[in-house]
Amino acid sequence: MTTTTPQESILDLATYLPETRVPADYFVQYAEDDALIDNVMFRAPEFRHHAADGETSADMMVTAAHVLTDRHGDDFFDDVDAVLTHSQLPEVPIRGCGGEVAHRLGLRPSTVLDVHNGGCVAFIHLIDLAGALLRANGGRRALIALAQNSAAQIFTQEQVRGKAQAAIPGDGAAVAVLTAETDSGSPILGLSCHSYGQYSGDMTGVTEPPRKYWEAGTGQLHIGFTEAKIAKVLARGNRMVPEAAIEVADSVGIAPADLDWLVTNQPNRIFLRNWREALELPEERHPDTFDECGNMFAVGIPVTLDTAISDGRIREGDVVMMAAFAHAGDFAGAAALRWAGRR
Repeated sequence: MTTTTPQESILDLATYLPETRVPADYFVQYAEDDALIDNVMFRAPEFRHHAADGETSADMMVTAAHVLTDRHGDDFFDDVDAVLTHSQLPEVPIRGCGGEVAHRLGLRPSTVLDVHNGGCVAFIHLIDLAGALLRANGGRRALIALAQNSAAQIFTQEQVRGKAQAAIPGDGAAVAVLTAETDSGSPILGLSCHSYGQYSGDMTGVTEPPRKYWEAGTGQLHIGFTEAKIAKVLARGNRMVPEAAIEVADSVGIAPADLDWLVTNQPNRIFLRNWREALELPEERHPDTFDECGNMFAVGIPVTLDTAISDGRIREGDVVMMAAFAHAGDFAGAAALRWAGRR
Protein backbone atom coordinates (compact mmCIF):
# COMPACT_ATOMS: atom_id res chain seq x y z
CA MET A 1 0.00 0.00 0.00
CA THR A 2 1.12 3.54 -0.67
CA THR A 3 -0.78 6.50 0.67
CA THR A 4 0.78 9.88 0.02
CA THR A 5 0.16 13.56 0.36
CA PRO A 6 1.77 14.58 -2.93
CA GLN A 7 3.63 17.81 -3.61
CA GLU A 8 3.20 17.68 -7.37
CA SER A 9 0.81 19.20 -9.87
CA ILE A 10 -0.36 18.30 -13.36
CA LEU A 11 0.55 21.10 -15.75
CA ASP A 12 -1.70 19.76 -18.50
CA LEU A 13 -2.84 16.59 -20.23
CA ALA A 14 -3.79 15.64 -23.78
CA THR A 15 -5.27 12.60 -25.47
CA TYR A 16 -5.50 10.90 -28.84
CA LEU A 17 -8.17 8.71 -30.40
CA PRO A 18 -7.42 6.83 -33.62
CA GLU A 19 -9.35 7.93 -36.69
CA THR A 20 -11.07 4.57 -37.23
CA ARG A 21 -14.39 4.67 -35.34
CA VAL A 22 -15.94 1.22 -35.17
CA PRO A 23 -19.69 0.71 -34.53
CA ALA A 24 -21.08 -2.19 -32.53
CA ASP A 25 -22.50 -3.68 -35.73
CA TYR A 26 -18.99 -4.60 -36.82
CA PHE A 27 -18.90 -7.26 -34.09
CA VAL A 28 -22.52 -8.33 -34.51
CA GLN A 29 -21.75 -9.68 -37.98
CA TYR A 30 -19.15 -12.03 -36.49
CA ALA A 31 -21.00 -12.96 -33.29
CA GLU A 32 -20.77 -16.61 -32.41
CA ASP A 33 -22.53 -18.80 -29.87
CA ASP A 34 -20.75 -17.48 -26.79
CA ALA A 35 -22.01 -18.62 -23.40
CA LEU A 36 -21.09 -15.18 -21.98
CA ILE A 37 -22.99 -13.14 -24.56
CA ASP A 38 -25.69 -12.03 -22.08
CA ASN A 39 -23.32 -11.33 -19.19
CA VAL A 40 -23.48 -7.75 -17.87
CA MET A 41 -19.71 -7.48 -18.33
CA PHE A 42 -20.12 -7.55 -22.11
CA ARG A 43 -22.94 -5.14 -22.96
CA ALA A 44 -21.29 -3.40 -25.86
CA PRO A 45 -20.73 0.35 -26.25
CA GLU A 46 -22.07 2.05 -29.34
CA PHE A 47 -18.59 2.84 -30.68
CA ARG A 48 -14.89 2.33 -30.04
CA HIS A 49 -11.77 3.51 -31.86
CA HIS A 50 -9.23 1.12 -33.37
CA ALA A 51 -5.58 1.89 -34.01
CA ALA A 52 -4.55 1.72 -37.65
CA ASP A 53 -2.60 -1.23 -38.95
CA GLY A 54 1.00 -0.69 -37.84
CA GLU A 55 0.15 2.19 -35.50
CA THR A 56 2.17 1.59 -32.34
CA SER A 57 1.91 2.67 -28.73
CA ALA A 58 4.76 5.11 -29.33
CA ASP A 59 3.00 6.55 -32.39
CA MET A 60 -0.15 7.25 -30.39
CA MET A 61 1.73 8.66 -27.39
CA VAL A 62 3.78 11.00 -29.56
CA THR A 63 0.65 12.21 -31.36
CA ALA A 64 -0.96 13.02 -28.00
CA ALA A 65 2.24 14.75 -26.86
CA HIS A 66 2.19 16.99 -29.93
CA VAL A 67 -1.18 18.32 -28.75
CA LEU A 68 0.63 19.72 -25.72
CA THR A 69 3.42 21.33 -27.72
CA ASP A 70 0.88 22.80 -30.13
CA ARG A 71 -0.96 24.22 -27.12
CA HIS A 72 2.00 25.44 -25.04
CA GLY A 73 4.96 25.75 -27.39
CA ASP A 74 7.88 23.61 -28.50
CA ASP A 75 9.73 24.22 -25.21
CA PHE A 76 7.01 22.64 -23.05
CA PHE A 77 9.04 19.46 -22.53
CA ASP A 78 12.41 21.17 -22.05
CA ASP A 79 12.55 20.55 -18.28
CA VAL A 80 11.37 16.92 -18.40
CA ASP A 81 13.70 14.82 -16.23
CA ALA A 82 11.73 11.55 -16.26
CA VAL A 83 9.59 9.73 -18.82
CA LEU A 84 7.21 7.01 -17.64
CA THR A 85 5.12 4.96 -20.05
CA HIS A 86 2.48 2.26 -19.88
CA SER A 87 1.34 0.19 -22.87
CA GLN A 88 -1.51 -2.28 -22.61
CA LEU A 89 0.24 -4.50 -25.14
CA PRO A 90 3.99 -3.80 -25.50
CA GLU A 91 4.81 -4.45 -29.14
CA VAL A 92 8.45 -5.33 -28.51
CA PRO A 93 9.21 -8.22 -26.13
CA ILE A 94 10.94 -7.40 -22.84
CA ARG A 95 11.17 -3.63 -23.15
CA GLY A 96 8.56 -0.92 -23.47
CA CYS A 97 8.43 2.15 -25.67
CA GLY A 98 9.60 4.85 -23.24
CA GLY A 99 13.02 5.25 -24.80
CA GLU A 100 11.51 5.59 -28.27
CA VAL A 101 8.97 8.15 -27.07
CA ALA A 102 11.67 10.23 -25.37
CA HIS A 103 13.86 10.11 -28.48
CA ARG A 104 11.08 11.06 -30.88
CA LEU A 105 10.15 14.03 -28.70
CA GLY A 106 13.77 15.17 -28.51
CA LEU A 107 14.04 14.59 -24.75
CA ARG A 108 17.12 13.70 -22.71
CA PRO A 109 15.62 12.52 -19.41
CA SER A 110 17.72 11.10 -16.60
CA THR A 111 15.13 8.36 -16.06
CA VAL A 112 13.02 6.34 -18.49
CA LEU A 113 10.67 3.83 -16.89
CA ASP A 114 8.24 1.47 -18.63
CA VAL A 115 5.54 0.30 -16.21
CA HIS A 116 3.49 -2.72 -17.24
CA ASN A 117 1.57 -3.78 -14.14
CA GLY A 118 -0.73 -0.83 -13.43
CA GLY A 119 -3.56 -1.91 -15.72
CA CYS A 120 -6.59 0.36 -15.56
CA VAL A 121 -5.02 2.19 -12.58
CA ALA A 122 -1.89 3.09 -14.55
CA PHE A 123 -2.63 6.84 -14.83
CA ILE A 124 -2.82 7.10 -11.05
CA HIS A 125 0.09 4.70 -10.61
CA LEU A 126 2.31 6.71 -12.95
CA ILE A 127 1.46 9.95 -11.14
CA ASP A 128 2.51 8.26 -7.89
CA LEU A 129 5.77 6.93 -9.35
CA ALA A 130 6.62 10.14 -11.21
CA GLY A 131 6.08 12.20 -8.08
CA ALA A 132 8.35 9.91 -6.08
CA LEU A 133 11.07 10.18 -8.75
CA LEU A 134 10.87 13.96 -8.83
CA ARG A 135 11.06 14.19 -5.05
CA ALA A 136 13.96 11.74 -4.82
CA ASN A 137 16.05 13.11 -7.67
CA GLY A 138 15.26 16.80 -7.46
CA GLY A 139 13.73 16.83 -10.94
CA ARG A 140 11.39 19.52 -12.20
CA ARG A 141 9.02 17.75 -14.60
CA ALA A 142 7.96 14.25 -15.61
CA LEU A 143 6.15 13.13 -18.75
CA ILE A 144 3.73 10.27 -18.27
CA ALA A 145 2.31 8.55 -21.34
CA LEU A 146 -0.18 5.71 -21.73
CA ALA A 147 -1.52 3.73 -24.67
CA GLN A 148 -4.36 1.22 -25.07
CA ASN A 149 -3.48 -0.61 -28.25
CA SER A 150 -5.00 -4.07 -27.90
CA ALA A 151 -8.48 -3.47 -29.34
CA ALA A 152 -7.43 -3.58 -32.98
CA GLN A 153 -4.56 -6.01 -32.47
CA ILE A 154 -6.17 -8.63 -30.21
CA PHE A 155 -9.93 -8.30 -30.40
CA THR A 156 -10.37 -8.19 -34.18
CA GLN A 157 -8.49 -11.43 -34.73
CA GLU A 158 -10.53 -13.96 -36.69
CA GLN A 159 -10.89 -16.36 -33.74
CA VAL A 160 -11.59 -13.58 -31.20
CA ARG A 161 -13.86 -11.00 -32.87
CA GLY A 162 -16.94 -13.20 -32.49
CA LYS A 163 -16.58 -13.50 -28.71
CA ALA A 164 -18.64 -11.31 -26.38
CA GLN A 165 -15.49 -9.71 -24.95
CA ALA A 166 -14.32 -8.42 -28.35
CA ALA A 167 -16.78 -5.53 -28.70
CA ILE A 168 -15.81 -3.84 -25.42
CA PRO A 169 -12.22 -2.47 -25.78
CA GLY A 170 -11.17 0.64 -27.68
CA ASP A 171 -7.76 2.11 -28.50
CA GLY A 172 -6.24 5.48 -27.68
CA ALA A 173 -3.48 7.30 -25.84
CA ALA A 174 -2.91 10.00 -23.24
CA VAL A 175 -0.02 12.06 -21.93
CA ALA A 176 0.39 14.41 -18.99
CA VAL A 177 3.18 16.55 -17.62
CA LEU A 178 3.72 16.46 -13.87
CA THR A 179 5.66 19.24 -12.15
CA ALA A 180 7.36 19.50 -8.78
CA GLU A 181 6.74 23.24 -8.79
CA THR A 182 3.99 23.62 -6.21
CA ASP A 183 2.99 27.11 -7.35
CA SER A 184 1.85 26.04 -10.81
CA GLY A 185 -0.50 23.50 -12.35
CA SER A 186 -3.35 21.51 -10.86
CA PRO A 187 -2.26 20.06 -7.50
CA ILE A 188 -2.65 16.41 -6.59
CA LEU A 189 -4.34 16.70 -3.21
CA GLY A 190 -4.03 13.07 -2.15
CA LEU A 191 -3.27 9.69 -3.66
CA SER A 192 -3.47 6.06 -2.62
CA CYS A 193 -2.54 2.79 -4.33
CA HIS A 194 -3.12 -0.76 -3.07
CA SER A 195 -1.75 -4.05 -4.41
CA TYR A 196 -3.73 -7.27 -3.94
CA GLY A 197 -1.29 -9.94 -5.07
CA GLN A 198 -3.62 -12.77 -4.08
CA TYR A 199 -5.73 -11.94 -7.15
CA SER A 200 -2.90 -11.48 -9.63
CA GLY A 201 -3.38 -14.89 -11.26
CA ASP A 202 -7.11 -14.55 -11.83
CA MET A 203 -7.02 -12.83 -15.23
CA THR A 204 -5.21 -14.80 -17.89
CA GLY A 205 -4.57 -14.80 -21.60
CA VAL A 206 -5.64 -18.06 -23.21
CA THR A 207 -5.61 -19.75 -26.59
CA GLU A 208 -7.43 -22.73 -28.06
CA PRO A 209 -5.60 -25.13 -28.17
CA PRO A 210 -3.64 -24.04 -25.09
CA ARG A 211 -0.06 -22.76 -25.43
CA LYS A 212 2.26 -20.25 -23.82
CA TYR A 213 1.76 -16.86 -25.40
CA TRP A 214 5.28 -16.82 -26.89
CA GLU A 215 5.03 -20.28 -28.41
CA ALA A 216 4.07 -20.84 -32.03
CA GLY A 217 0.58 -22.21 -32.56
CA THR A 218 -2.76 -21.81 -34.27
CA GLY A 219 -4.85 -20.45 -31.39
CA GLN A 220 -5.28 -16.67 -31.12
CA LEU A 221 -4.80 -15.01 -27.73
CA HIS A 222 -7.78 -13.64 -25.80
CA ILE A 223 -8.85 -13.17 -22.16
CA GLY A 224 -9.84 -16.31 -20.29
CA PHE A 225 -13.21 -15.26 -18.88
CA THR A 226 -15.59 -17.68 -17.15
CA GLU A 227 -18.82 -17.02 -15.26
CA ALA A 228 -17.04 -17.76 -11.97
CA LYS A 229 -14.16 -15.38 -12.73
CA ILE A 230 -16.54 -12.64 -13.83
CA ALA A 231 -18.52 -12.94 -10.57
CA LYS A 232 -15.29 -12.46 -8.61
CA VAL A 233 -14.22 -9.47 -10.69
CA LEU A 234 -17.63 -7.81 -10.29
CA ALA A 235 -17.57 -8.27 -6.52
CA ARG A 236 -14.02 -6.98 -6.16
CA GLY A 237 -14.42 -4.04 -8.51
CA ASN A 238 -17.69 -2.93 -6.90
CA ARG A 239 -15.87 -2.77 -3.56
CA MET A 240 -12.35 -1.61 -4.45
CA VAL A 241 -13.04 1.58 -6.41
CA PRO A 242 -15.35 3.20 -3.83
CA GLU A 243 -13.00 2.13 -1.02
CA ALA A 244 -10.02 3.77 -2.71
CA ALA A 245 -11.97 6.94 -3.49
CA ILE A 246 -13.35 7.22 0.04
CA GLU A 247 -9.88 6.70 1.53
CA VAL A 248 -8.43 9.59 -0.47
CA ALA A 249 -11.48 11.80 0.08
CA ASP A 250 -11.16 11.29 3.83
CA SER A 251 -7.44 12.08 3.71
CA VAL A 252 -8.08 15.47 2.08
CA GLY A 253 -11.11 16.30 4.21
CA ILE A 254 -13.84 16.10 1.56
CA ALA A 255 -16.98 14.02 1.97
CA PRO A 256 -17.35 11.73 -1.09
CA ALA A 257 -20.80 13.11 -1.85
CA ASP A 258 -19.30 16.64 -1.95
CA LEU A 259 -16.78 15.84 -4.68
CA ASP A 260 -17.30 17.92 -7.79
CA TRP A 261 -16.44 15.05 -10.12
CA LEU A 262 -15.71 11.34 -10.11
CA VAL A 263 -13.69 9.98 -13.05
CA THR A 264 -13.10 6.23 -13.12
CA ASN A 265 -12.00 3.51 -15.45
CA GLN A 266 -14.94 2.18 -17.46
CA PRO A 267 -15.11 -1.59 -17.93
CA ASN A 268 -18.88 -1.52 -18.40
CA ARG A 269 -22.02 0.41 -17.52
CA ILE A 270 -22.86 -1.69 -14.46
CA PHE A 271 -19.61 -0.74 -12.73
CA LEU A 272 -20.11 2.93 -13.58
CA ARG A 273 -23.56 2.90 -12.03
CA ASN A 274 -22.54 0.99 -8.92
CA TRP A 275 -19.53 3.20 -8.22
CA ARG A 276 -21.39 6.50 -8.33
CA GLU A 277 -24.22 5.08 -6.24
CA ALA A 278 -21.72 3.87 -3.64
CA LEU A 279 -20.32 7.41 -3.40
CA GLU A 280 -23.82 8.97 -3.49
CA LEU A 281 -23.03 11.01 -6.58
CA PRO A 282 -25.51 11.81 -9.35
CA GLU A 283 -24.83 10.57 -12.86
CA GLU A 284 -24.06 14.07 -14.16
CA ARG A 285 -21.05 14.31 -11.82
CA HIS A 286 -19.60 11.01 -13.01
CA PRO A 287 -18.66 11.58 -16.67
CA ASP A 288 -17.58 8.72 -18.88
CA THR A 289 -16.72 8.11 -22.52
CA PHE A 290 -17.85 4.50 -22.63
CA ASP A 291 -20.33 4.74 -25.50
CA GLU A 292 -17.84 6.58 -27.69
CA CYS A 293 -14.63 4.83 -26.68
CA GLY A 294 -15.50 1.56 -24.93
CA ASN A 295 -13.21 0.19 -22.25
CA MET A 296 -9.89 1.96 -22.78
CA PHE A 297 -8.22 0.33 -19.77
CA ALA A 298 -5.44 2.65 -18.50
CA VAL A 299 -6.38 5.41 -20.94
CA GLY A 300 -10.02 5.61 -19.80
CA ILE A 301 -9.42 8.02 -16.91
CA PRO A 302 -7.29 10.60 -18.77
CA VAL A 303 -9.51 10.48 -21.89
CA THR A 304 -12.64 11.10 -19.85
CA LEU A 305 -10.90 13.77 -17.77
CA ASP A 306 -9.61 15.55 -20.87
CA THR A 307 -13.03 15.34 -22.53
CA ALA A 308 -14.83 16.86 -19.55
CA ILE A 309 -12.22 19.63 -19.27
CA SER A 310 -12.33 20.43 -22.96
CA ASP A 311 -16.11 20.61 -23.17
CA GLY A 312 -16.28 22.94 -20.14
CA ARG A 313 -17.85 20.66 -17.57
CA ILE A 314 -14.80 20.59 -15.29
CA ARG A 315 -13.97 24.15 -14.33
CA GLU A 316 -11.18 25.89 -12.50
CA GLY A 317 -11.25 25.07 -8.80
CA ASP A 318 -13.21 21.83 -9.16
CA VAL A 319 -12.04 18.78 -7.22
CA VAL A 320 -11.85 15.64 -9.35
CA MET A 321 -11.56 12.20 -7.78
CA MET A 322 -9.92 9.68 -10.11
CA ALA A 323 -10.32 6.03 -9.10
CA ALA A 324 -9.87 2.62 -10.71
CA PHE A 325 -9.14 -1.05 -10.23
CA ALA A 326 -7.02 -3.24 -12.49
CA HIS A 327 -7.25 -6.67 -14.08
CA ALA A 328 -9.19 -9.08 -11.85
CA GLY A 329 -8.69 -6.86 -8.81
CA ASP A 330 -4.95 -7.14 -8.14
CA PHE A 331 -4.47 -3.36 -7.96
CA ALA A 332 -6.61 -0.36 -7.03
CA GLY A 333 -6.02 3.31 -6.51
CA ALA A 334 -7.41 6.81 -6.35
CA ALA A 335 -6.12 10.36 -6.59
CA ALA A 336 -7.78 13.72 -5.93
CA LEU A 337 -6.95 16.62 -8.23
CA ARG A 338 -7.92 20.31 -7.93
CA TRP A 339 -8.22 21.51 -11.51
CA ALA A 340 -6.53 24.89 -12.00
CA GLY A 341 -7.37 25.40 -15.65
CA ARG A 342 -5.16 25.48 -18.74
CA ARG A 343 -2.62 28.29 -18.82
